[in-house]
Amino acid sequence: MIADTTAPGSHLYEAVELARQAAQAEAGEHLVGQPVENQTEDGGGVTHLFDADLPGYRGWRWSVTVASAGPGTPVTVSEVVLLPGPDALVAPAWLPWTQRLRAGDLGVGDLVPTDPDDPRLVPGYLIDDDPAVEPLSPELGLGRLRVLSREARLELVQRWHDSDRGPDSEMARSAPDRCVTCGFYLPLGGLLGAALGVCGNDLSPADGQVVHAEFGCGAHSEVRVDTSPNVPVAELVYDDAELELVPRTPAE
Repeated sequence: MIADTTAPGSHLYEAVELARQAAQAEAGEHLVGQPVENQTEDGGGVTHLFDADLPGYRGWRWSVTVASAGPGTPVTVSEVVLLPGPDALVAPAWLPWTQRLRAGDLGVGDLVPTDPDDPRLVPGYLIDDDPAVEPLSPELGLGRLRVLSREARLELVQRWHDSDRGPDSEMARSAPDRCVTCGFYLPLGGLLGAALGVCGNDLSPADGQVVHAEFGCGAHSEVRVDTSPNVPVAELVYDDAELELVPRTPAE
């Protein structure tokens, strides 16, 4: 039977105090916590893990790897690093800035260039399926370089449908009627006009904004308020709240 010369000896597992001193030297003025566990490394090394009581590093651990040339030889420190534990507070996964942008992030003076392969845009010289858009690119090279793709338009219709100016919003549910029947509703041109338009009522909270045709608010052009009294008034009113007793005079 051939002995495994790469297996760590017990003296490496017992070198807890040496590993703690190495971690303390790296931690500086911050104290190193209690030992958590140890791990066997390839090549015969052992890693000792200690709680890191560092502000802002909840759940992190000091990781100290020790090794030796064999039994009877000095134990040396190979590496000291700070690593996150299973319950550590860590930063979220990195995303490119183009994927981190959200609606409302663009400020005054900011520039957001579009990717050359942005799937939302197609070359402007392609034949469009919307008759209202075709006149914008009459000849090759004279129109816009890129226009919204069909998929992008369908996505924006759904996005605006689900927004605060869509039919499922709280204001729309309490409105007396829908924008599509309002005189202030200005439909968009082309195929988008079937579902989207712009509000032109300066008294509406959606004035100047794109709204869904099924959106609505209390400033609808056909709203009528009933000003008639709640209780019908008769021509002759009898006040019987109080009774006046008149003495009866005997007839002659």
